[in-house]
Amino acid sequence: MKKKLWIAVLLLAVFAALAGCEKTPTPNERLSDYIKLWKQEKFTDMYQNYLSESAKKQYASKDVAGRYKKVYGDLNISQLKVSYKTLEKDAYQNKDKVTVPLNISFQTSGGKVTYKDKVVLVKEKKDKKENWYVNWKPSLLLPHLTKGDTIKVSEQNPVRGEILDRNGKGLAINGKVYQIGIIPEQMKGDKTAAMQKAAGLLDISTDEIKQKLDENWVQPNLFVPIKKVSMHDKALVKKVTSIPGFSSQTVDARIYPYGKAAAHLTGYIGAIAGEELKKLKDKGYTANSIIGKRGLEQLYDEQLRGQAGEKIYIQKQDGSTYTVAEKKVKNGKDIKVTIDAELQKKIYNQMKDDAGTASAINPKTGDVLALVSTPAFDPNDFILGMSVSAYAKLEKDPAQPLINRFALAYAPGSTIKPVTGAIALNTGTTTAGATKTITGTSWQKNADWGSYKITRVHVNNSPENMEKALVLSDNIFFAQTALDIGADKFVKGLKGFGIGEDIPFNYPLKASQISSNGKFASDIQLADTGYGQGQMEMNILHLALCYTPFINGGDELHPNLQAGEKTRVWKHPISSKTADTIAGMLRQVVADPSGTAHAADIPGASLAGKTGTAELKASQSDKNGKENGLFVVYDTKKKDVLVAMLVEDVKDRGGSGLVVKKAANLFR
Repeated sequence: MKKKLWIAVLLLAVFAALAGCEKTPTPNERLSDYIKLWKQEKFTDMYQNYLSESAKKQYASKDVAGRYKKVYGDLNISQLKVSYKTLEKDAYQNKDKVTVPLNISFQTSGGKVTYKDKVVLVKEKKDKKENWYVNWKPSLLLPHLTKGDTIKVSEQNPVRGEILDRNGKGLAINGKVYQIGIIPEQMKGDKTAAMQKAAGLLDISTDEIKQKLDENWVQPNLFVPIKKVSMHDKALVKKVTSIPGFSSQTVDARIYPYGKAAAHLTGYIGAIAGEELKKLKDKGYTANSIIGKRGLEQLYDEQLRGQAGEKIYIQKQDGSTYTVAEKKVKNGKDIKVTIDAELQKKIYNQMKDDAGTASAINPKTGDVLALVSTPAFDPNDFILGMSVSAYAKLEKDPAQPLINRFALAYAPGSTIKPVTGAIALNTGTTTAGATKTITGTSWQKNADWGSYKITRVHVNNSPENMEKALVLSDNIFFAQTALDIGADKFVKGLKGFGIGEDIPFNYPLKASQISSNGKFASDIQLADTGYGQGQMEMNILHLALCYTPFINGGDELHPNLQAGEKTRVWKHPISSKTADTIAGMLRQVVADPSGTAHAADIPGASLAGKTGTAELKASQSDKNGKENGLFVVYDTKKKDVLVAMLVEDVKDRGGSGLVVKKAANLFR
């Protein structure tokens, strides 16, 4: 019994000794743990487990943990660094209070903040245990912050860069518009009738006006913006502002001087959407950002938008301020492009009554002079504030004005025949003088083709060389030529022109294709591709580029969009001799009275080019399929503008001849 009692006493002594060995953490350890939580933004843990009682009495959890969370979110605080010199043992041993100098730095949306401060740690007993706790103060959140101070942020929006054409004319510029609004206390009489009258004039609903008047910030004496109106609509502004309570102001706005003519090219700007912000947040975009929505505005948005200026400061109770961080505003850069705005407008005016697309390039430099899509919308309408009903009308329009047609790919039809001919000459498959004798309007290689036949419009039963075949646009001749070349050589030749790959161009365009898989499934598909049918598709800019070798001794040029880019060769698909031979034939397509483009043989110019009609049929027997008309043309004397134009649905409207007239007018 005595032995057991002795063991029990011994165990108690051991436990007591172990308990006595539970040392109080040093202030260095406590501060280190506190800083770890700080960096992890675990503000509630910091408050509950590390703040002294005196600090908690002075500041509630919402004043510390809650404020940290809000400030770190609002100011985008990141990359927090806190360093201090470790206290020696004699600096805190037998003491109840220590002061530790800190070096604090972090990044904010307004720039980097670096400052020195001091933190006081006090020894307190909680749950019968002593420990060190932080005597928190507001300056540990932001420098010079004291109780009762207010944290403020002021932003300065950058001036967006302008988009200028090659001659310095504005495609997208910064201008002024009228802002129509209401001062509620000045409305008199029948307010509903007044709103209905204004809504009718402004082409908006009365509900839209009421919603704006019902917003929380609205006060009787404040101007409430309702609708923006162009500076050209002075008569409209006068009518609306004659209604009691309605007035106008002049405000800054983005202006698109060429309107519909360059709509798909320029695009427009608007408030950033949620999905866009998710993708762009890391690039400095915020919920308040205005961004390019399509076209050049979207393509060059990062250069155009600049960087907003931001000032983070503390408003003291005595009215004085202390600047925590400040980032100077950086205005956006102007972008000068190769586009010729007046040519863009000229092409649009020729095409605006039809659905279609066109590109224009300088075939000697590769500069893209125009990219047109018709019909179009007015990008200014988006800036002024397009109503839901107006946008729905655009969406439902059967002509589809919201679709950017120059970004799409189409069957090139007979405009590809010069390329087929060039490949045949370059591979030694044939010569310029070689002839084919074809009879009738239809042909098939052999009985294996079944009922499938290739047809042509112009019958020429006499021996026909390549030039005459181009002049008459003979489908059968070029189908046979493609078969003569052979599938492998023809694919290689088409790839030599870049067909089957993206063109090296900043603006996103659908890549051209030889076929859906880049190969030919049959002789029929090979033959059809020889005259631009089958599964071949090309965007309108690539089609224009394919004609540059005929002007540049076999060199296909790299397309340029930004002014100042150097002339570069993208491909060299054919020899100089082949190029000159085809170029001579293209002149005859226009000059020869029997040529399909003879209507373009106009005074004062020496035009050359090739027409095309692409059939869009479900099968060869389909009689209701639509046709697209095409024409690629340039002046052999000046060689400074080459136009590729496509007009949809030309069947029974003159076919490609309709396009020839429109394109020829550009050179008059």
